[in-house]
Amino acid sequence: MARYIRTMKARRPFHNAIVGAIVPIVLGLAPVGAQTAGGPGGMDELFARLKEADAAAARRIERQIFTEWSKSGSASADLLLERGRKALAAGDTRTAIDHLTALIDHAPDFAEGWNARATAYFQAGMFGPSMADIAHVLTLNPRHFGALAGLGTMLEQMDRPKPALEAYRAALAIHPHLDGVEQAVERLEAKAAGQEL
Repeated sequence: MARYIRTMKARRPFHNAIVGAIVPIVLGLAPVGAQTAGGPGGMDELFARLKEADAAAARRIERQIFTEWSKSGSASADLLLERGRKALAAGDTRTAIDHLTALIDHAPDFAEGWNARATAYFQAGMFGPSMADIAHVLTLNPRHFGALAGLGTMLEQMDRPKPALEAYRAALAIHPHLDGVEQAVERLEAKAAGQEL
């Protein structure tokens, strides 16, 4: 990962042009407060409860949301997602990417497939493909706080604090108790304040 970041810093002008093109598009896909369909007791209710919950309740609601997001409606897609996640947990990013690419080919409208592959690309140090997959996630599911937080993490690692802060804030607007994100916002705000002095 460190080698990848050093290489990307050496390619900063080209890399900055790519990031400059992708980030506004990705963040534009996730307007704060974006809503998707959901009936009584559905996702809309979970997100409303998430905004009002304390930290402990928010973690439970977050798990419920991820459980719902992980349901593709297809046994074969669910199996590919499971295999991809298991490979990722085992540190086998290449196999994870292969399974998750097959999943996306099979179910291109399943946002969690794109999100899982974005995570695999991120763990492989491939930030460009990861960002492209996050754009797909947010097109399909504008409330995906995990994708927004992941985008913020990548941007922060690429020394892009302003867009990272935007991504983190967008994630917190959806999930106010998202683990680690409040601290990331505080860290970047403190860094920005120090640079202004």
